[in-house]
Amino acid sequence: MADVPSKPLSPALLDNPQAPDVFADDVTGWFLSGGNVRITFECHRVSHTASPGPLNRVVIGRLVMPIDAAEAMARGVLEFITRQRQLQATSAQAPRSTAVN
Repeated sequence: MADVPSKPLSPALLDNPQAPDVFADDVTGWFLSGGNVRITFECHRVSHTASPGPLNRVVIGRLVMPIDAAEAMARGVLEFITRQRQLQATSAQAPRSTAVN
């Protein structure tokens, strides 16, 4: 009998250098439907049709992920932020050396 892996193997990751980078100022909201988390992102944009131009909140994209993947992403982001803040705090507390001529 063949060995069956306890967890399915992940497919290989193919990097796409043309994949766009997306910047969002905020998350407008979350919605759960069909086992998927749907997240709507917004960006602040100024309309230059008047002076001064009015500031608008514009939806710039939506991310839809299975709930398990969204939970893993949320945990990963929080762990990353925690590590980065700890590194910043450590480097801010480290004594700075000065060169003596």
